[in-house]
Amino acid sequence: MKNQEIAKFFYDIARFLEIDGVAFKPYAYQRAAASLEGLKDDVSKIYIKGGRKALEEIEGIGKAMSDHIEEYLKTGKIKLHEEFKKSLPVDMDALLKVEGLGPKKIKVLYQKLGIRNLKDLEKAVKKHEVAPLFGFGEKTEKNIVQGLEFVKQNKGRSLLQDIMPVARDVLKKLEGLKEVERASLAGSLRRRKETIGDVDFLVVSGNPAKVMDFFVSLPGVKKVWGKGNTKSSVHMAAGFDMDLRVVPQKSYGAALQYFTGSQAHNIVTRKMAIDKGLKLSEYGVFRGAKMIAGKTEEEVYKAIGLPYIEPELREDAGEVDVALEGKLPKLIQLKDIKGDLHCHSNWNGGQHSIEVMAKTAMERGYQYIGISDHSKTLKIENGLDEKKLLKQHEAIQKVNKKFQDSGFKFQVLHGVEADILKDGSIDIKSEVLAQLDYVIASVHLNTKMEKKEMMARIEKAMKNPHVDIIAHPTGRIVNQRDEYQIDFDKMLSLAKETGTILEINSSARLDLRDFYIRRTKAENVKMIINTDSHHKDQMALMEYGVSQARRGWAESADIINTLPVLELLKYFK
Repeated sequence: MKNQEIAKFFYDIARFLEIDGVAFKPYAYQRAAASLEGLKDDVSKIYIKGGRKALEEIEGIGKAMSDHIEEYLKTGKIKLHEEFKKSLPVDMDALLKVEGLGPKKIKVLYQKLGIRNLKDLEKAVKKHEVAPLFGFGEKTEKNIVQGLEFVKQNKGRSLLQDIMPVARDVLKKLEGLKEVERASLAGSLRRRKETIGDVDFLVVSGNPAKVMDFFVSLPGVKKVWGKGNTKSSVHMAAGFDMDLRVVPQKSYGAALQYFTGSQAHNIVTRKMAIDKGLKLSEYGVFRGAKMIAGKTEEEVYKAIGLPYIEPELREDAGEVDVALEGKLPKLIQLKDIKGDLHCHSNWNGGQHSIEVMAKTAMERGYQYIGISDHSKTLKIENGLDEKKLLKQHEAIQKVNKKFQDSGFKFQVLHGVEADILKDGSIDIKSEVLAQLDYVIASVHLNTKMEKKEMMARIEKAMKNPHVDIIAHPTGRIVNQRDEYQIDFDKMLSLAKETGTILEINSSARLDLRDFYIRRTKAENVKMIINTDSHHKDQMALMEYGVSQARRGWAESADIINTLPVLELLKYFK
């Protein structure tokens, strides 16, 4: 699809416009890019079928944007983008991954030091050439050094939600081959790790040669690392590797257990097999030369004395001991979720109206949605002040009445994602917060505070009688930014004391981390899984928040948005 390619150009143009200080225009390009990303149909097909008029009917795409789209479809380029790239020839995507660097700072680094990429930046900070620049200083240089280390640590690993759609598409194609009897994802992707190094597929086939030919010829394959009778490996243009293994039907379960991992989990299960006089491998469970199990994972686990263990738990984090005690958690499932309370509308940073977001939630089978737009401090998202929040409250009441009159048993709740200011106060007046159904509080600015200061800030927010939920509680963004300086045990203690709910954010943040979720569950502190959607299609990200919760051993009772709306509201202050 051309949608992603054009959206990438639009995001780039928005950054260049931001550098030049052009008012409003960056937001228009960002909005157009998000709209293209959310399209189910290929924009090239829309253009072929309906021309410019059809393009301009896409939300967020006006005449100027349709000009660009038409230009790209005809030439593969956008002239404005080419001009910007010529004026600032830097690896913007890579440099923006370094926390503390925005487009304007990147321009200064290029103009003053000729920095074009991460390698140039690393050399400059080693020579301490960055700190003397106007607008930087020693603290910024130190942050850049830390940011570079973080980028290096995560190099070569892709976000789960970026890889999964590609992997599912390949899996569907494999399942569609007449030569394939069974197919499955394996490896870290099946365990739903938050970042993925490569993608593993397992297939049962009586004609592996045909399957291998198909696999190495898939669209997007850039290089074939190896092609054999039972295993092939390829490198994709998107930057990750894929491996395919073909196994016999009788060994499918054993191979799936083995190649799902983790390695640490497999070491424990193999030792259990040895203790019982058995041998466990990817080929099956054997007593001497006789194979006693292997066709399914369930029979493999049973043969070594264990109940089935869900893939997300297989990390040698105590799951085997708990399984032996018969106390494995009944993990939360996507179908348990009854609503999403962190959704943004076009009243500020979102792409769609309240009604469109609500109808999307209905289509997902939800009983409610919560609209919680940004508050006034977050100016980049056109955050709402008290007056606008009260107007929005009226608008939500009208939407609810419309649904009620139409016979829909669905409710739109009104919240806000309010900013926690540097001193811990909330940037919306209490008398307005009191009129909302719930209040989400978030840290967005001043993220480099020392631990003591940051915890004092969060403590004050959690003790605010109107704050119900702390969103993305540790501030991390996977592959982009590590968490704030926090004391998580202190945060849990405060949550218990105040009844504040901690969010599992399903976006690229995947915050809370899985081990924090497990700690939160152990302390009997309630959590909520939200998507932080700015576009209706981003509500599908709920799947990844649920996966994160499962990796943290969370059950339905630990997550408040598994409850019907009236029971849910009881958890709010």
